[in-house]
Amino acid sequence: MRLINLSRNLALGLGLSLGVGLLMSGSALAADSATARHHPKEVEFEFEGPFGTYDRGALQRGYQVYKEVCAACHSLQYIAFRNLADKGGPEFSEAQARALAAAVRVPAEPNEQGETVDEKGVPLTRPAVLSDKLPAPYPNENAARANNGGSLPPDLSLMAKAREDGVRYVYSLLTGYDEKAPASFHVPAGKNYNPYFEGWAIGMPKPLNENGVTYSDGTKATVAQQAHDVVTFLAWTAEPKMEDRKRMGFGVLIFLVTLAGLLFAAYRKVWKDAH
Repeated sequence: MRLINLSRNLALGLGLSLGVGLLMSGSALAADSATARHHPKEVEFEFEGPFGTYDRGALQRGYQVYKEVCAACHSLQYIAFRNLADKGGPEFSEAQARALAAAVRVPAEPNEQGETVDEKGVPLTRPAVLSDKLPAPYPNENAARANNGGSLPPDLSLMAKAREDGVRYVYSLLTGYDEKAPASFHVPAGKNYNPYFEGWAIGMPKPLNENGVTYSDGTKATVAQQAHDVVTFLAWTAEPKMEDRKRMGFGVLIFLVTLAGLLFAAYRKVWKDAH
């Protein structure tokens, strides 16, 4: 009898524990669902589709937005200044790319005395050259976190490929800061509301503002235009050989269609003679 009662009590305890666990899990899922990021905005880009190509003007403007806005916090560790003159990319002239590099200071090699700092302890620097990678804004991860409230700004080289929904996610995130938070949502201290970010609370302040840059080609620098241009630029940094890939793919398709036609013609001729 005692064994039966013990079994009943054990079953009841397990049932209560399971019920509480399911209730807590359901509450957590409901909370997560309530702040799930919104579906990205429907926006089209020139480089999409089998025949899409990068807009050179957008790439050059996008680099300007990156340099003047994004580069203060985010790196592009896989891009060198020479890549800015590559065919299929922004296609700055070599002279322009050299000038863009020369305007940036990078750590210098040790001098004749083997020193890497001057008499005041300041690290030695030199103008960048075409072979230099675009410099990171911080010397290390600790410095990056210290300057961003503990958050680590991600490298943007592959960002357009690294996130679900890719370029539309990045575009929506950049243009989503002006949307008003619902009354039921409390934005934590030090965070910013953005419904296109998972959890809706993002550490990055609003990066783009109307006329935040002055385009050299006279294009009006609206938030939407800046977002479009920098997203196009980041799509290129993530896939710099996209146009070559599409051209090769199109050439392969033409070859396969031609080969199929020749094989079919040969088949018809062989079997025609056989009959």
